[in-house]
Amino acid sequence: MSHRLEQVLTELDQLHSEDPKMVNVADEPLPAELLYAQHMSKWLAHLNQTPSECLKIAVRAQHLQRWQVTREAYPEGRVGYLTWRRDQGIRAGDTAAQLMREASYSAEDAERVITLITKKGLGRDTDVQTLEDCACLVFLENYFADFSRKVEHDHMVRIIQKTWHKMSPQAHELALTLPMSPASAALVKEALS
Repeated sequence: MSHRLEQVLTELDQLHSEDPKMVNVADEPLPAELLYAQHMSKWLAHLNQTPSECLKIAVRAQHLQRWQVTREAYPEGRVGYLTWRRDQGIRAGDTAAQLMREASYSAEDAERVITLITKKGLGRDTDVQTLEDCACLVFLENYFADFSRKVEHDHMVRIIQKTWHKMSPQAHELALTLPMSPASAALVKEALS
């Protein structure tokens, strides 16, 4: 790992560590956003054996400081959600790019990370697709079961279908190997049938 990559990843993790929401991992409290970032990097290692430094940074910065602007700060409904998610991507991209410039990355590399985090080119850009696959797999593996208990059944089926549509064939194969509760597996089966 290059010195500048290590510097940026360390600084990102310091920002993740400021998340006030804590989760228990092996009976130890860990900032929720830091755990999410670790899950993202773990999936990247499965999906791409030789990722670029830009992709490593973008994957690690995917949910950077999301707690600072909550979903409730935006209007209800799909438009409000998509606007919140877009704004979160812009903020995370800008912050990651600034850390990169401070670590002597080129302006082009910093812009590339913004492109990746904001998911411009999804379906056409392999790195953007890999980042999206990481996010979908992290959701399905770690957050899906709890989330599905809070969302109305038919809405949850549509969420699974939209998530599946954004994933690559490689991610589909991996998703189908994830351990799931019978209730979660039934929801996925229904959504995909």
